[in-house]
Amino acid sequence: MPPRPKSAFLCQQCGFQSPKWIGRCPSCDGWNTFVEERVVAPSKGRGLARAPRAPIALGDVPADAEERMVTGIGEFDRVLGGGIVQGSCVLLGGDPGIGKSSLLMQASAALAAKGAVLYVSGEESAAQIKMRARRFGIASDGILVLAETDLGSVIEAIRRVRPIFAVVDSIQTMNSDEIASGAGGVSQLRECTARLLELAKGEDVPIFLVGHVTKEGAVAGPRVLEHIVDAVLYLEGERFHAFRILRATKNRFGSTDEVGVFEMAETGLREVANPSEVFLEERSRGVAGSVIVPTVEGTRPLLVEVQALVTPTSFGLPRRTVNGADPQRVLLLLAVLAKRAGLSAGNHDVYVNLVGGLRIREPAADLGLAVAVASALRDRPADPRTVFVGELGLGGELRR
Repeated sequence: MPPRPKSAFLCQQCGFQSPKWIGRCPSCDGWNTFVEERVVAPSKGRGLARAPRAPIALGDVPADAEERMVTGIGEFDRVLGGGIVQGSCVLLGGDPGIGKSSLLMQASAALAAKGAVLYVSGEESAAQIKMRARRFGIASDGILVLAETDLGSVIEAIRRVRPIFAVVDSIQTMNSDEIASGAGGVSQLRECTARLLELAKGEDVPIFLVGHVTKEGAVAGPRVLEHIVDAVLYLEGERFHAFRILRATKNRFGSTDEVGVFEMAETGLREVANPSEVFLEERSRGVAGSVIVPTVEGTRPLLVEVQALVTPTSFGLPRRTVNGADPQRVLLLLAVLAKRAGLSAGNHDVYVNLVGGLRIREPAADLGLAVAVASALRDRPADPRTVFVGELGLGGELRR
């Protein structure tokens, strides 16, 4: 009788390993995050076979090692710090249908004029990728397509083709024969990402990995993935709104303060050079509950419209619906208005929305949110030529 394979329980968030299932991870404090996976002893031939490299003095490193590839997609290049760094490994995350594959397909088409580009998909067939490219108006022979989920075959293809740019869509579909667990498991994700990073450095090929996200908005899998790669990008936005924001939460080759703004169209993602103009062009003047709030996305100032609607409630418990802002922050502002300004919405439903699907996280938007609610409650329009910015304290004071 063959021996029973050994197994262990791994945390899906941080990769912590335990011999038995436990409800709370002692490493990241996550609840119900452990899954059982088989433990396989590492093989001696593991890793990518290549000649060992000798150390080199920092001053002797050639200057062209810092050269970046510019895609021509200005918002994309801005977030990356000026272009794609040779030999980098970048993780792009986002909700399903948000436009991750579309963005990388457009970047591939832009780079195909400079050399061969390899697009690896574990979710779509080659015919489906061609249909999407045709819809975007992309018909470049410089893009090579590979529908494959086996990591060994993907590595072999990259070595054989030697592309100037490679995309793996998505990392959750890749699997290695050296790991017994199925695709998407903690061990598989960690192993596949590490080997692709090693390949990117060894072959000097920039590789972009598409990653799914959890309901909390983090890349699915252990957090160690974000530590392995060189940069982590997130494409954000409401799925049924046109605007998307690309931001970097980690970038070894540039700043994380830059953001890119795109608009989803039938032909793919389109750059938005002046987001404020787009967000405000359809604004109706003289409407109660509508105010302009300045905010900062990365290093770029934006003007966004905040809309509020206050109506008498027909329920025992008034409704509070918020899109684009922190619901708890809005509840705090409602309490401040009721206590300090005598504007109580206790018997009213309150709806707050940020136009364009944007999200405001900074406390400086407090005044704009409060004025929008007060305007809607009193049914008196705010001055359309005034912007409102400032943090409100619990005493009703406006803080600097």
